[in-house]
Amino acid sequence: MKSFLNNIFGESRVSEESTSEHNLMVATAALLLEIANIDDEFSEEEQREIVEVLKDRFNVTSDEVEEILKATQEDIDQRIDMYYFTNQINVHFSSPEKMQIIESVWRVIYADKHLDGHEDYLVHRFAKLLRLDHSQLIEAKLRVKKQMAE
Repeated sequence: MKSFLNNIFGESRVSEESTSEHNLMVATAALLLEIANIDDEFSEEEQREIVEVLKDRFNVTSDEVEEILKATQEDIDQRIDMYYFTNQINVHFSSPEKMQIIESVWRVIYADKHLDGHEDYLVHRFAKLLRLDHSQLIEAKLRVKKQMAE
């Protein structure tokens, strides 16, 4: 893991803290990639939204995001389910931070202006795995829909 981070960030920036931050970025990216791919239509709008979310949330460049997304996809391919990633988020993120993540998931869902049944199922599953209740999920959805309508 550290050698991967050394390649992306340079050896001087790799520390325990950046490794933890990297793990959280990978976990967040995994949820966003899964929601984007669930309907078998990974649109340019969804990809742009994922890049923007990761750049804003983790203060990284577009190039760093691209590297993270490649590594994340490889990691996803090796996992059976999303529990590993959601557990990383649960351990390190507060409830308000998890709400930000679920809002990011909603942004990716609505990037193509359409909520597919598979996306709806998966976002509910993510909320449950992130220990968010249904009202929090709906609150995040409504907030994102309002922001996107403006």
